[in-house]
Amino acid sequence: MVLIRPGAKLLLQEMPDSSPAPGEIRVRVAACGVCRTDLHVIDGELPNPTLPIIPGHEIVGRVDAIGPGVTNIRLGMRVGIPWLGHTCGICPYCRSERENLCDSPQFTGYTRNGGYATHALADERFAFPLDMPGDDVSLAPLLCAGLIGWRSLAIAGPAMKLGLFGFGAAAHIVAQIACWQERRVFAFTRPGDEAAQAFARDLGAVWAGNSDEPTPELLDAAIIYAPVGALVPAALRAVRKSGRVVCAGIHMSQIPSFPYEILWEERQLVSVANLTRQDGLDFFRAVPKIGVVTHTVRYPLEQANEALDDLRHGRLQGAAVLVPSS
Repeated sequence: MVLIRPGAKLLLQEMPDSSPAPGEIRVRVAACGVCRTDLHVIDGELPNPTLPIIPGHEIVGRVDAIGPGVTNIRLGMRVGIPWLGHTCGICPYCRSERENLCDSPQFTGYTRNGGYATHALADERFAFPLDMPGDDVSLAPLLCAGLIGWRSLAIAGPAMKLGLFGFGAAAHIVAQIACWQERRVFAFTRPGDEAAQAFARDLGAVWAGNSDEPTPELLDAAIIYAPVGALVPAALRAVRKSGRVVCAGIHMSQIPSFPYEILWEERQLVSVANLTRQDGLDFFRAVPKIGVVTHTVRYPLEQANEALDDLRHGRLQGAAVLVPSS
């Protein structure tokens, strides 16, 4: 499924299989999650995509070809391919274990072809072996919703009262992790979305309500997953003195002006950018212990536009996952 220009529908095209270059692997895609970042790419909200592009960066599949120089990946291995697809390894950020901020990165489904396809190429260094329980569809959302959720939870710090704004794919995973860590989760959804609020409570949230409601008690930290700038002042009002608000999306609508008093008293406003390979190694070691269960809706690959539209209009609970025909 190919994006020709931003704002256009994806087109189903037959393309020749590519051979992996040195250091690359080719994966036969078993499942690819549909992420809100894909929407930002397709809708033209992220600048300068490599066009035409095959979107998709929550890829699970089996290695069916190996390029020269590959040493750590074997044929037939199940792997996951995330958003961060390549880094330079030489810039100051890469050399200081902050490769998520690399000056010359490549991103799966944005600047290199992704997983809305039967096959995908990947830099072997940025492919995670998935030797763990779980079917391919259930694991796919972990490759971004899970990884970014994990990183954003770490950046939120040791908050025992945690607010989650936007209860979609990432939040439904993070809620399970936070409850396993014995934190108290407060879920904020679109106004009137009673189904999402019930879903949050089923996953362990102690409170679930509308994003425009005041929280019943002040929070230690809040994470914003919805790409809605108006939630920033709402989240700042919801956290206590020295509380932290984490913006976890790669794109957000304009943040409205807000009074300094809701930032004052050492409240912090920070963002999350991408991930590191260490994030992935840590996360995938933890998932079996935590017992994360993803809630997914399957779509055939050729129905990618329908899956994206359902995500765009909030018609999903959990995550959409594309499955190529066998």
